[in-house]
Amino acid sequence: MASLMQIEGITKSYGDRLLFGDVTFGIYEGDKIGIIAKNGTGKSTLLRVICGKESADSGRITLSDGVTVGFLEQSPSLDPNLTVLQVCIGSEENELPRVISEYETALTANDENKLKEAMAAMDSAQAWDYEDRLKQVLGRLGIHNISERTGNLSGGQQKRVALARVILDRPDLLVLDEPTNHLDIEIIEWLEGYLKRQRIALLMVTHDRYFLDRVCTKIIEIDREQIFTYEGNYDYYLRRRAERIEAMTGELAKVKNLLRKEQEWMRRQPQARAGKAKYRIDAFYDLKERSRVRLDEKNVNLNVKSSYIGSKIFEAKGVSKRFGDKIILDNFTYTFARGEKVGIVGNNGAGKSTMIKMLQGLVPVDAGEWNVGETVRFGYYSQDGIEFREDDRVIDAITRITEEVVVNGGVSYSPMQFLQHFLFSPADQQKYIRTLSGGERCRLHLAAVLMCSPNFLILDEPTNDLDIVTLGILEDYLRDFKGCIIVISHDRFFLDSIVDHVFVMEGQGVIKDFPGTYSDYRAWKEEQARLERQNEMPPTTANDAKRTRVKERKLTFKERKELEALTLEIDALSAEKAMLEDLFNKGEAIDDIAVKSARYEELQSLLDEKELRWLELSEIDS
Repeated sequence: MASLMQIEGITKSYGDRLLFGDVTFGIYEGDKIGIIAKNGTGKSTLLRVICGKESADSGRITLSDGVTVGFLEQSPSLDPNLTVLQVCIGSEENELPRVISEYETALTANDENKLKEAMAAMDSAQAWDYEDRLKQVLGRLGIHNISERTGNLSGGQQKRVALARVILDRPDLLVLDEPTNHLDIEIIEWLEGYLKRQRIALLMVTHDRYFLDRVCTKIIEIDREQIFTYEGNYDYYLRRRAERIEAMTGELAKVKNLLRKEQEWMRRQPQARAGKAKYRIDAFYDLKERSRVRLDEKNVNLNVKSSYIGSKIFEAKGVSKRFGDKIILDNFTYTFARGEKVGIVGNNGAGKSTMIKMLQGLVPVDAGEWNVGETVRFGYYSQDGIEFREDDRVIDAITRITEEVVVNGGVSYSPMQFLQHFLFSPADQQKYIRTLSGGERCRLHLAAVLMCSPNFLILDEPTNDLDIVTLGILEDYLRDFKGCIIVISHDRFFLDSIVDHVFVMEGQGVIKDFPGTYSDYRAWKEEQARLERQNEMPPTTANDAKRTRVKERKLTFKERKELEALTLEIDALSAEKAMLEDLFNKGEAIDDIAVKSARYEELQSLLDEKELRWLELSEIDS
């Protein structure tokens, strides 16, 4: 495999805080790499350094000639005055935005003369293929108005536009920082499939474990300022990492054993060591240094119990809510039981966050009522974050809430002691809120929620910005939580780990209560779709049915152009394939046989794909 990029000895610090040191690895054609590390170890910074957005303190990054890199930042910044189309096209000098925009305007206005001119301009600029791809990718990401200015979009929508831009650029290496944040589950599943199919190299940071497991073929872990590479998916990484830790534990035990013996030798009088080999004294100090390695990990401590909760939780009676023509709830009635743990899923805009705010009285209902039990104590983790003063220190922000934290039925902590359970050392507690990373803000938010010992947790997208280790600890805590839980999340692994059933918000006030995990629901939905397709299929063969459907219409202008282009492409690819076959059949030595063999396989795959599409269009045209 050809090398795309080599990262050698990269080190980065902020002040006296070392983020990572001597990071070295390579990225090759076809690699799909996931980077795993705890929050605060500089995963996002590493990606920015690799993409040239920040400089390293030392080390070197070598990009192979002609290799292009596309980078999706965790919080992309888009020009608010540009339209979605202009952002996706990129260059201001590119005429494609103007040509496509004029075509879309003429199409909407149904002006025949302008449409002819616009179509001719589309032909001249070869814009048909790009427009199709643009609309397909944006549509899959839930963006449908390409003329909308990005300043009018939400933060989540802006990230999806930025994601579309890097996908449409078709770089050789795609670098993604938390690509699943702010995406619906269905969009995440589409992105999974897209990235698995594409012949591009991928380097990404994500906390979505299903996404890592299904997309990545290599995992790089940054641990104790070292790089550990695992040639496999996330599940393989977990098994091999456990083996590595076990081996290191055994090795550390041997080192400490030997150190005890050597320490006895070193404690003897200097005269007893006279004439002894100097290498043994040096070896002792080396052993002492190796024995200082700590394999126990500092993790968030969520040893906080819920307060007592009575038998009555809440009853929803005929609750309705709408915003104009958009219906959030329509005569919703439900009785919530003690100990119930439910997940809420649905497309962005379906009203998931509005629903839980109504339950807490933060948003008024149009009709109906919520009857909440007297013992219920809500703990609300909002995806919007908690409103801390940016100029406050961490310790001041928590002290403003309470000067004493009482948990577990009477155990008291000072705010400083309690924050240490969430990995805020005394030094970290003196940081200003404005300097905190996304993961640190999440941990602080979590601390603020749990410090009041709630018995009903309402979690709105709690997985954003939390590292995988902390997510696992949070999942264990929530599984054992004795109170009630409502959770909104796009993290399928997280949902599967916690909830007993899911509310599926299908839009326009329709809520389906499914008895099982999210994965159970997806499997059921796919089976229902398969049965529906089977029932709708007429008593003819699948091919006959396909021909019947396609003959009901004619090729569009764009499809006819695509068919013509496919014919030329297939001829060119077939000629190149035949040339390689002749070369292989001669039996002569070939200098770059590996490159030519890889190209031959690529040609075969491209021909299969394009011939299949050619056949589909030909059937319509026949």
